[in-house]
Amino acid sequence: MEIDSEDKTLEEELDDEDNNNNDNGDQLQNPKLRSDSDSDSDSEDESQQNQELKTLETELSSNPANYDSHAQYIKLLRKMGEIDKLKQAREAMNTVFPLSPDMWRDWAKDEASISGPEGFAGVEKIYDRGVFDYLSVSLWCDYLNYIQEHDPSVRECSLDGISKARNLFERALTAAGLHVAEGNKIWELYREFEQAVLHTIDENDIKAKELQVQRIRNIFHRQLSVPLVNLRSTLLAYKAWEVEQGIDLDAKSSEVDGISSHLASAYQKAMEAYNARAQHEEQISMQNISDTEKIQNFMNYLKFEKSVGDPARVQVLYERAMADFPISIDLWLDYTRYLDRTLKVGNVLRDVYSRATKNCPWIGELWVQYMLSLERGRAPEKEISSVFEKSLQCTFSTIEEYLNLFLTRVHGLRRRIECGGEVNGVLDYSLIRETFQHASDYLSPHLKNTDGLLRLYAYWARLEMNLGKDLVAARRVWESLLKISGSTLEAWQGFIAMETESGHISEARSIYKRCFSKRFPGTGSEDICHSWLRFEEEFGTLEAFDHAIQKVTPRLEELKLYRIQQETKASADQSEVSGKKIAHEKRKGGSTATDKESPAKRQKQTAQTQKKGYEDRDQLQKYEVNEAQEAKIDLEKTDSAPDEKQMKGSDVVRTKGYTDQCTVFISNIHFKANSEDIRKFFSDVGGVASIRILHDRNTGKSRGLAYVDFVDDEHLAAAITKNKQLLFGKRLSIARSDPKQNRRDGRRVPREQAFASDRRRHNWESASKEYVDTHNASGSQEAPQTATLKSDDNIQFRGKNIFAVPRNVRTLGLSANKSKTVEEGDEKPKSNDEFRKMFIKE
Repeated sequence: MEIDSEDKTLEEELDDEDNNNNDNGDQLQNPKLRSDSDSDSDSEDESQQNQELKTLETELSSNPANYDSHAQYIKLLRKMGEIDKLKQAREAMNTVFPLSPDMWRDWAKDEASISGPEGFAGVEKIYDRGVFDYLSVSLWCDYLNYIQEHDPSVRECSLDGISKARNLFERALTAAGLHVAEGNKIWELYREFEQAVLHTIDENDIKAKELQVQRIRNIFHRQLSVPLVNLRSTLLAYKAWEVEQGIDLDAKSSEVDGISSHLASAYQKAMEAYNARAQHEEQISMQNISDTEKIQNFMNYLKFEKSVGDPARVQVLYERAMADFPISIDLWLDYTRYLDRTLKVGNVLRDVYSRATKNCPWIGELWVQYMLSLERGRAPEKEISSVFEKSLQCTFSTIEEYLNLFLTRVHGLRRRIECGGEVNGVLDYSLIRETFQHASDYLSPHLKNTDGLLRLYAYWARLEMNLGKDLVAARRVWESLLKISGSTLEAWQGFIAMETESGHISEARSIYKRCFSKRFPGTGSEDICHSWLRFEEEFGTLEAFDHAIQKVTPRLEELKLYRIQQETKASADQSEVSGKKIAHEKRKGGSTATDKESPAKRQKQTAQTQKKGYEDRDQLQKYEVNEAQEAKIDLEKTDSAPDEKQMKGSDVVRTKGYTDQCTVFISNIHFKANSEDIRKFFSDVGGVASIRILHDRNTGKSRGLAYVDFVDDEHLAAAITKNKQLLFGKRLSIARSDPKQNRRDGRRVPREQAFASDRRRHNWESASKEYVDTHNASGSQEAPQTATLKSDDNIQFRGKNIFAVPRNVRTLGLSANKSKTVEEGDEKPKSNDEFRKMFIKE
């Protein structure tokens, strides 16, 4: 969103409309002042505008953060002359966004044309608000000219009016007087104002005139010592002015002859400084370059200014950059960090951070630094609290940014309470407790079983103990965490550590008794058992130590046995996979030609083979086994560990000892997430054996799906608890996957057998359809020969593939006009389930 470029186009259009419809170019259009004929001719346009107005109002009511809708709404209201709505619309937009200099200028002009001299104070306030948002020399010039023309005290050159104008000019010089390209405009306005004051002084008041002349001379001297454009022209203007005051100078010479050595030295330094910056000024003023290039030019210019070491000049250059790129995150962060390091002026920092968070409210780091800056400036609690509440209303990209905001808030409260800050007892520990509770309610659903939530609760419990002096409250905090993340070993360890450090040995022992039998990821279960024994050695009696051994020893034996079983199972599975892979390679070597055939051709040959039938059921079962083995090996090709060459460019990452029996299936993965991101996501769980991210076969891009294998069921169960947690802002869907199983007819059958059965059924149906079509085309009425399978069921089939005939196809051998009868040896066509049961033994 380029605010300035859009607004400039918008305001140019509005100015063109105003120039065409008003004598002075500043008045709003008002349909009430038109003639009847004009109103009739524009009735259709007004109806369309009203409809568009309603649409924009609906959009803004549902989404107040839509910048474009705000801008279009203001433009339309200004065109229609809706004065009251226009003012409200501008105020509403300014509460969410800063307005561009052109928007402020039009607002001030509209207000001045509506209210007249009586509305001077309101227009002055609009200008004063406008120069705060962005650095704009042109807006400052409009502001200064308006004050000189419409403020009675300034216009009449009263003492108060002159003082007010001078203060405003000095503000303008502080804000933009060092602007290399446009700062001279403010200096010239300042000199012109002081020259006008000189003309109002009585000729007989020699002393007053001399003081005013010296004031103008000082302004010249100050300007000539600043590197600005047209500095030589300023020198010529100064010489001409000195000649008017009776000083003998060569007014036409651009050299320093005739002026004081002090001024000449300052002028020469200013010229050298300007020449050093001329190239940078040319680069940032280039038009036909991209925004990225222009930002880089600003950064190069800033690097140069920082090397010179003038903070005021660096700040002005930052302001110029922000006016051109108001939503550049890198520029705002760089600007605020620089001010924190160098300037450290409370009011200036507060203003900059206020504008930074208004332009980029979605950056959590800006809000964090804003609160820290207010704390350094000893801002009142009410102001810091207000900034914190505003930050929570923003939308950030990660949940960790919200966590940092809550922790920053708590850190600040803790520091001020410990230092005895905030007078009249307004600041107390209850604010910290409320903030922690707010954070828990806000973050717990998103940070379950994470280090972030553990950090939050551990910090909370520690402050309850040390700052709040409430042991019961600290225990409640840990108990709350265990309800949320009871499968996290660190949560139990933290609770135990608190009780141990505070000397509550019995309470710590009771916690060990509660958790030693729990199953934690990785070696956590063994760790907690050994930890209990060390605890009793260091803090307990001999009886307590013996009791712990009695409890822990069977548990350790159980865990050891379970781990051996898992390792043995994993080793056996790995050996099985290796053996099948070798068998597959041997089979592949003997049927090279077949493997090279396309899937479509292989399927066609299979269908032709099926049409020949099977002599007996043993042959059919043999075919099933071969199909199942082939399907299983095909599937294992994708499950087998990739070689080293493949690993370099693949998202499949495996570790030693994996087994595909402990697998989770993950969906809704962010497309930019890779295997390392997924591994980090499960870092608190551990035990990741392999990661397989599914990619689109055509584009190669991630499909947002993945399989993750774990070394055992413990880690798999812990992984499933992370269901619905965020990764790159998307909630993952995590469920157990058992790729070796498939359910059919209420029974569990091996995945490869189910796959082969599905493929076989497809081939049978294809062959049957081809057979039926052939008989129908030939017009044969002869019943096919009966083929009998050798089986215990003694089932006969009519025709080679009659069992695969679709239900809506009549039985072969029956004429079209002959009713269907069950003759000797004939049977009704079987359903799919009936035929399936013929070949699958219960």
